[in-house]
This record gives sequence, C-alpha cells and structure tokens, in this order.
Amino acid sequence: MKKVLLINGPNLNMLGVREPGVYGTLSLEAIIQSLNKLAESLSIELACFQSNHEGEIIDQIHAAFGTKDGILMNPGAFTHYSYAIRDALSAVQLPTVEVHISNIHKREEFRHHSVTAPVVIGQICGFGAQSYELGLRALVSHM
Repeated sequence: MKKVLLINGPNLNMLGVREPGVYGTLSLEAIIQSLNKLAESLSIELACFQSNHEGEIIDQIHAAFGTKDGILMNPGAFTHYSYAIRDALSAVQLPTVEVHISNIHKREEFRHHSVTAPVVIGQICGFGAQSYELGLRALVSHM
C-alpha cells in the first residue's frame, strides 16, 4: 500500500472560521475526513499533519524520506516565502503536489508567486476543498 503524507501549513487549522468567503465553510477536520475516504478507495495510507511552525513542517518532510511515497501539501502562506520548505522538498525528492483552496493567482500580488512550485510535480488551486481531492488523485496517478 502506498503511503502519502498530507501537510497543511499555517492558519489552515482555522478553516471554516477564517475568511469563509475565500476559504469556504468546511473545517480542516471535515476536509481530512473526506480525503481519508478517498484515500481508502484508492488503497492509499494517508498520514495527516498541520502546523503553524515552519521547522515542524520541515521535520515532517524530512521524516517522510524513506517512509512515504509522496506528499500532498498546502503550504499556506509559506508557499510565497519559505525557501527552507522548498529546500526540504527538494532534498527528499518525493513526488509532491501543492494544493490551495483559493486561486492564489487571482488574489493579492504577493500570493501569485510560489517558491515551492518549482520543486513539486504540480500545483492545483482554486477549486475549494476539492483541490485536495484533485491533488491526491493526481499524486496517486503520478506514483
């Protein structure tokens, strides 16, 4: 059975409360519950992690080396400036799909650039919570 690590970055623990007009009304727990059902149907073991701390996210990426087959990641705001997370993804060389609930390219200028995008196999954004499901399907197809 293939193993995938789902990583959610800063403020994603506040989904359902934080700017529902942008991020929707589903909680992170609800998204994970739905994603777990999809993972089961795809015969994927899904491990889930969320942190507001860059170093903890890097530690999880490092720990995935040799133990996971791929990473599904919503880096949150770290998307736009965390070269440390980018370098961790590059170091472990695991297939990774970057997902975003909102269309980052239609938002504020600073959100248009992803420093992590060059080291992932693809980016899915703008489909709400469904971005996660599309991302998991894409990752599994690639693996």
